[in-house]
Amino acid sequence: MPASIESSSVNNSLELLRFERRLPPLLSVIAGMVDVIGFLSLGLFTAHITGNLVVIAALLVRGGPPNMAQVLSVPVFVIAVAAVWCIAKTLKKRGHTFARPLLLIQFLLLTCVLIFSVIYSPAINPHGWMSVVIAMIAVSAMACQFALLRVYLPVAPSTAVMTGSLTNAALSLLDTVSRSQPLTPDADEHLRKTLKLLVGFFAGCIAGAAAVLWVGDWAWLSAVLLAGAAVVLR
Repeated sequence: MPASIESSSVNNSLELLRFERRLPPLLSVIAGMVDVIGFLSLGLFTAHITGNLVVIAALLVRGGPPNMAQVLSVPVFVIAVAAVWCIAKTLKKRGHTFARPLLLIQFLLLTCVLIFSVIYSPAINPHGWMSVVIAMIAVSAMACQFALLRVYLPVAPSTAVMTGSLTNAALSLLDTVSRSQPLTPDADEHLRKTLKLLVGFFAGCIAGAAAVLWVGDWAWLSAVLLAGAAVVLR
């Protein structure tokens, strides 16, 4: 193999490795922001469909009418994931060349959420039809992120479902400090990855909640800016 081709291959591999290390922690911050801003201003979990299912079930059993946005979040999430699958099949790309178009879609969706939120102020009427539309766009953005990681980085921990990440972190920590045979392979590396996601998600939640308190509907701007940073990530 010529030296120039070998050098180019090495550079591409290093770029891909840096991309894979930086992307999940950044996406976990975005997921934390979007989830808490959606919860505070739209009344549902935009990045945590499990939470919406729990609330729907509880309201149905108690006799209260479920929030329409919560009901629609489940099929909309599935449809958005299916759309990502179709995009992946159409583009036939791999690695960061596939990730960036989906990151751009997430950025555009969150930008729409910001624009509509500033115009219509969904917190004033969280059950209005426009609030439902805004919520579904935010859910679609998070579905795009979930599907992106499952297709692009299938071995990466979830950037939004922190129960699994916390379990992995606890098990990896125990294997790291234990002198016996570890139950999980590469416990040290696994611990570092999951801790980054846990810290990133929690930091995103704190920042998102603070943004809602300080700037109201403009809080979505913080998630938009980070989503834009993910698109140009090198």
